[in-house]
Amino acid sequence: QVQLVESGGGLVQAGGSLNLSCVASGSTFGIRTMAWYRQAPGKERDVVAVSSVAGATAYAGSVKGRFTISRDNNKHTVYLEMTNLKPEDAAVYYCHMQRLGEVYWGQGTRVTVSS
Repeated sequence: QVQLVESGGGLVQAGGSLNLSCVASGSTFGIRTMAWYRQAPGKERDVVAVSSVAGATAYAGSVKGRFTISRDNNKHTVYLEMTNLKPEDAAVYYCHMQRLGEVYWGQGTRVTVSS
């Protein structure tokens, strides 16, 4: 089992920045893909950014150029640097990791963006 704990959410003004972190604990050997998803009220959970174990990254079109995903495999941690935040970025952000065919989710951290 893998436990994921996110941190770093909060309230920020439009145009501001926030940094999210997600630390994995438990059976962390074999973690491969790390990703961030988000879910706004009344909407589906959507992928925001993905980081492969090989170092490749991919982003949703709406955040490309503003968000950066990075990871520290030694610390079993994935980060999401968010800049130039917009009101439409407001959501609960979830950490997601894949390990040996299993998928794990964090509990979510809320990001609120005031206009």
